[in-house]
Order: sequence, then C-alpha cells, then structure tokens
Amino acid sequence: MATILAGLRRLEGKVALITGAASGIGECTARLFSKHGAQVVIADIQDELGHSLCKEIDRDGKYCSFVHCDVTKEEDVENALNSAVSKYGKLDIMFNNAGIIGVAKPNILDNEKAEFEKIISVNLVGAFLGTKHAARVMIPNRKGSIITTASICSTIGGVASHAYTSSKHGVVGLMRNTAVELGQHGIRVNCVSPYVVNTPLARDFFKLDDNGIYDVYSNLKEAVLQPEDVAQAALYLGSDDSKYISGHNMIIDGGFTIVNPAFSIFPQSI
Repeated sequence: MATILAGLRRLEGKVALITGAASGIGECTARLFSKHGAQVVIADIQDELGHSLCKEIDRDGKYCSFVHCDVTKEEDVENALNSAVSKYGKLDIMFNNAGIIGVAKPNILDNEKAEFEKIISVNLVGAFLGTKHAARVMIPNRKGSIITTASICSTIGGVASHAYTSSKHGVVGLMRNTAVELGQHGIRVNCVSPYVVNTPLARDFFKLDDNGIYDVYSNLKEAVLQPEDVAQAALYLGSDDSKYISGHNMIIDGGFTIVNPAFSIFPQSI
C-alpha cells in the first residue's frame, strides 16, 4: 500500500493558482502540487524569485508559470486568474496563501491605523479578491477547491498582533460564508491554520533562535512544524481525497490550541 501511495499523483490534470508562492509555504506548495501532476501558476510580487522557482519546477514553462500579483489590487488578482485560464484552460484549485505578519505591538495604544489597514488589506482583502475571482471562473465548471492560509490566530488571541489576529479571524469568517454560498455550485472552500512555521520571518517576529519557539511553546514534543507540512494539508484539500470537505478550518498545530499550560492536570516538561 505504501508503494502505491508513494507513486500516486493526486492532482493529475488539475490547474492550481497559488498566491505568495515565490517563497515559504507557497513555494513548498507549488513544488508539491507540481510533483503531484498539477499545472501551477505562481502569483507573487517577488518577480525574480517567482521566475526562478518556475524554472526550477519546469524549465520549459509548460506546467508552471509566473504572474506578478499584488493581492491588494483587484486588477492584479483578476489578471492572475485570467492568465491561468488562458494558459491552461481552467482553474481547479485556488490557494490564497499570500500574507504578512506586521510589527509586534501588543499595546493597542501603540498601533497605527495605517499599519492595521495594511495587514487587513493583504491578509483579508487579498483572500476576498482571490476567492471572488476564483469563484467567477469555477462556477461555470460546477467544481473547484478554494483554500486560504489562516493561522492558529484565527481561533485564539494573545499570540500575534491585533491586526494579524483580526485578519485571520476574518479569513475564517469569509471562508465559512463562501463555503455556504459556493457549495451549491460544487465548489469547496476551506482554510489551513498552521501554528508558527519555522521560517526566518517567524523567528524574527518572536525574537527566538532556530528552535527556541518550539522549545518554549510547543505541545507536541520532538516535532517541528515545517512549510512542507502545511503544503501537505493544502494538497489534501486541493485533491479529490477531500471531495466532501468544505467549510473546514484545518488546524495544524500539534495540539497547541487545546492546551492551557497554566491550568492543566498534566505535568509540563520543556
């Protein structure tokens, strides 16, 4: 059975567009989707990285392409979706992955309106635009999978900034509402909500060394969440394996959000 699964291309014949795909979780997902047979459109503002990744995945450009896309601009998002359909004939998977963290300012009095709006614009408005234009091209085909990267901050507070936490709560609300609407067209809408992924951006935000955050805050010991783990979750939600999964916020946190270390009968070890 393991051999059969190892050789299975779970996205054979599917077309996927991934925002924020030039680096991090998006990059890992683009590589994984491609390995599983998908034609992938990388949408990002990082042009050089995006083009370079495309060449790594598919030197001939037949199965992977890049399009510049600022998810806060509707014309960019609309163009990215149109480019995918024009090049590959359809769209099966939309992964709204682009996002930013912002500056850690726990005191709301120190938070600036412009910074708050910037985070909301990328994380929430970007997801809205991606979902809207994906729906536009998926509805006529009566099928499709729309996935958005949320966060554990979509279900709890006190982990990140007010803007970031608000944006991720909003993303889940958007997902649930659109799952209800688009289900009648055969379109599934879901979120992936990872714990802190071990990236330079996260380490800088939390001011910790390579493994510090896991040593201090992790619940599932001996395991470190990597971008590839989130990509695997997106693969599941984008594939037909999850054909009856919609309106779901998939938490990828090793049990972090169910633990209250200040009130537990179980001894905590670090």
